[in-house]
Amino acid sequence: MAGAAEDDRYADALATAERLLGTSLEPFLALGPGEPASGSDFARLATVHTFGDAWPRTEVLDTRSRALVSVTIAAVLGTLEPLRGQLRIALGNGVSPEEIVEVFVHVEAYAGAARAFEGYRIAREVFAEAARAKGDG
Repeated sequence: MAGAAEDDRYADALATAERLLGTSLEPFLALGPGEPASGSDFARLATVHTFGDAWPRTEVLDTRSRALVSVTIAAVLGTLEPLRGQLRIALGNGVSPEEIVEVFVHVEAYAGAARAFEGYRIAREVFAEAARAKGDG
């Protein structure tokens, strides 16, 4: 059972995630059909570690830099749905589309063309989504 301090850490992590993503993370954390109750433990731990422990560490790497690193990691790993979220975070924290293209140039050089093209397809979708949101497309 989580204590009050743990509940506060989780609430803070959810608030950080919402600020970064521009949407609540909670709908994505709800238990699905057939999922055991312990699935919520995993979601809580991962959320607190990612958005409560790692992202707020802005003393050395600011949020913008962390966003670029996170886009690169997700692209290299080929985790496409997390990449979509990382791209949104990056664009929302001052990373330009041109800088993201340069990340993919570097991913291609070090992780290969197939991995880079696969991730870049997601980047193009997120660029289009951002343009629509701004009324540019």
